[in-house]
This record gives sequence, structure tokens and C-alpha cells, in this order.
Amino acid sequence: MELEVLIRNQKDRKLKEIGQKVLDGTRLSAEDAIELFYSNHLAYIGALAEWVNRKKNGMFAYFIVNRQINPTNVCVYQCDFCAFGVKKSDHRAYEMSMEEILKKVEQTYLQGGREVHIVGGVPPHWKVEDYIFVVKKIKENFPDIVVKAWTAVEIHHMAKVSKKSYEDILLELKEAGLSAIPGGGAEIFSERVRKIIAPYKANAEEYLEIHRTAHKLGIPSNATMLYGHVETYEERVEHMLKLRELQDETGGFQVFIPLAYWPEGTRLGGKRTSSVDDLKTIAISRLFLDNFPHIKAYWITLGERVTQIALNMGADDVDGTIEEEKIVHAAGTQSPYKQSKEKLIKLIKDAGKIPVERDTFYNVIAIYS
Repeated sequence: MELEVLIRNQKDRKLKEIGQKVLDGTRLSAEDAIELFYSNHLAYIGALAEWVNRKKNGMFAYFIVNRQINPTNVCVYQCDFCAFGVKKSDHRAYEMSMEEILKKVEQTYLQGGREVHIVGGVPPHWKVEDYIFVVKKIKENFPDIVVKAWTAVEIHHMAKVSKKSYEDILLELKEAGLSAIPGGGAEIFSERVRKIIAPYKANAEEYLEIHRTAHKLGIPSNATMLYGHVETYEERVEHMLKLRELQDETGGFQVFIPLAYWPEGTRLGGKRTSSVDDLKTIAISRLFLDNFPHIKAYWITLGERVTQIALNMGADDVDGTIEEEKIVHAAGTQSPYKQSKEKLIKLIKDAGKIPVERDTFYNVIAIYS
């Protein structure tokens, strides 16, 4: 077996032991994941991750025809890592009308879109009813569209301003037509890091409790990790461990999405992560998060070429057509604003994988073999 030979020929004793664990199906420890992050054996780590990925997903690589809508960039939380959120008085501030939002949903629907992903700033003047209204109006006008909306940060804010529980907020959103929640807002769970990059928004315990509650109510969610700013490798692993533990408990996470930090225009500053770091993070997340069915290589932050390599190093999803995305673009990504369905199919095929169009819940719509 090719992987057995690769492990047998590995000179580093610790890496050989980790490789044998992977081959045997033994869960990796946090110490194992940290060892991998400090290792320079990228090809070896990637080969282990791709072996795990193919056991889970075969040669399939998923995408969705969707649209991201960012209703406003006005945000009460002025996080230093974010180049998107601004104060209401800022000349860059905008707030979309419901008519504008519905027009964008209509464009997506007419193009065969199956999902709208809604996330934005947290305006100080929005009430819970405003968030619910957006979901309700979309579902009234486009009942076939899946609404995946409002991160844990936004849900925490709704609960805080309304003095309602997370469960009450989520039940109201679900009744309005919410089907899933995105994974944004996780950043890094480390309290040390959050004090530096996002001291005022929902903390790790609050983020995890919101997702726990959503899963209990039958609302699946995604999970993210923003990496490449001021966190350590140990803090990345701590972050993933908390997600793995919650997934053991609920099974409600659908996909893990490592998000590369883009520094342009942020108060935090810093440098863009390297492609090596991006690929290593993808691969290690596939190895460590053994209870997550999918790992996403988000083409918006990685770019097309690195995304294709990632599809052979543990990732099995690239997200979707998206149409427009303002949050990461505000921080400097040069990825195009949208991808056609045909372009994503070609991107995946050129990576040597089989493109699979999916819905929000990873049900197969079409296979382009």
C-alpha cells in the first residue's frame, strides 16, 4: 500500500508514529497536531490528509450555486482584524434596503442558485425584528431558496439587545425560515488572542453555546477558524479541539472552514499567510477533525491555484459561485468577485477531482464526471 510505504520511509520518529495512527484510524491528540504544525514535511502531511479525505469523500469535490449577501457594513464591534465593519458616520457606510436584498436573491434564484449566505456588520440600531424580517421576506418571496444566515456574533447580539435566550432567538429565526447558520465569528477561541483582535464580540464559550443550541434545535451549522494573525500553532489546535469536542457532543457541524487572514486595510496589520501555511492548515484540520465530514478550501481567501492543491491535501469543498463578497475583499484579497458554475467545474476537474454540485446540506444535485 502506497501510504504504508510512505510512513515506513519517514525518518522522523514522531511523524512516523502519527502516520501509523492515521493508518490505524486512531484519533490524533492535540500534541500530534501541534507536532504537525511545527513540521516542515508538508508533502507527507498532505498525503496523510488526502488519504483520510478519500476514505470519507472518495474523489468528490463539492460546490454550490449560491450568493453571499452582506446587508450592511455598519458595525458596533470595531475589531482590529476587520477591514469591513465601519461606524455609521463613516463615508464608506452602507445599508441595503429590503428591495435591494430581494433583487440579489432573485438574480441568484434565476441562475439556479440554491442558497443565500447572509452575514454583515452588527448595526447598533438594528433590533431582533430586523434580522427576522430579512429571513422572513426572502422565504416569502423565494420559498425554494435555503437561507443560511447570521453568525453566532449576530445571534449573540440579538440575544443581548432583546434580553432573550439564544434558544428563543434561534426558534424565532427558524420559524421565519432560517435553515442553517454560517460559521463566521469564531476567529480564534484563545482568550489571549481575542483580547487583541476582537475584545468586544461574542467570546468562545458564547460562540460554542449558540452552535450547541442550534444543533439541539435541528439547525445545522458550519465552523470556521481565522488564522495567520497573532495566534500560535498551539492556539490553533486548542481552537480545533473545542470544535471537535462539540461535534462529538452534537454532530451538528457540516464543514470546517479555515479562513486565511488578509491584513490590508485592517488596524491590526501584519502579513498575508503563506501558501505553505494555508495548505498545512487545511491538511492538519482534515487529520485532526476526524468527526467533521467536510473540510472547505475557501477559494475567496486561498485563490484558485492554492484551492486546487488543497483539494489534493485533505479538502473536499470549495464553497460556491458566491457572486459577491465584501468582507475579505475589504481586507485585500484579489480573488474575482464571482465564479460561474462552469468555472468551478473546470477548477475542480483540473485538480483531478470529480465536481459535485450540492445543496446547503451536502445532498448531491449533480455529478460532473
